[in-house]
Formats: sequence, C-alpha cells, structure tokens
Amino acid sequence: AVEAANPLWMVLRYVERNALRAKLVRRAQAWRWSSLYWWRRPAEDRPLRIEPVRRPEDWLELVNVPLTDEELTALRRSVNRGRPLGADRWVRRVASQLALEHTLRPRGRPRKGPEK
Repeated sequence: AVEAANPLWMVLRYVERNALRAKLVRRAQAWRWSSLYWWRRPAEDRPLRIEPVRRPEDWLELVNVPLTDEELTALRRSVNRGRPLGADRWVRRVASQLALEHTLRPRGRPRKGPEK
C-alpha cells in the first residue's frame, strides 16, 4: 500500500530513474524501455493510452533529480518489510487495517528485559 500523495511520486521517480541510476543513460527519459520514454510520445503511439495518475508539469525535471538518502531508506524499508509507505499516521492506520502491524516493529524476537 502506498499513500496517494508524495510517496506515490517517490515510488514512480524511483522506478523511472532505474536506467539513470544504473548509468545506462544520461537522462531518465532516454531509456527506451521505460514508461517515461513512452509518456513523452503522442498518446496514439503509446502502448497504454490511459495514465493511472496525471504527472506534474515538471515531471521530467523531478525524475532526473536523485532521490534523497531519506527517501531511498523509506522506500527500501517498505519494499523489504512489506510495510505501507507514507506519513506515519497513515502507515499505522493502513497497517492496522491490513493486519501488517508486524512490519512496523523491528525484526526478530523481542529482547529480554533485565533479570529480576
């Protein structure tokens, strides 16, 4: 699950930057096998003509800017743990609704408390 606003754009940027991050191209839109490449073409030339979400006007500029370390950490934590991605309050609510509370806790067995 991904919150509708900012995290969605972060995920899309991550995906559409893959070839750029791998240094296969100088600009993300140059990778022919990317959705970004086709998004720039006329609608009748695109394999999929319906956009699930409307991209911002400055999307090309945004995609070509690297994600911050904080964004990458949050995204990777979400993918690796199967954890919802978004604002803390939204993440807790969705994790509860989808029975994913375990993805919010550290992995492994809880540490033992001090001996009494």
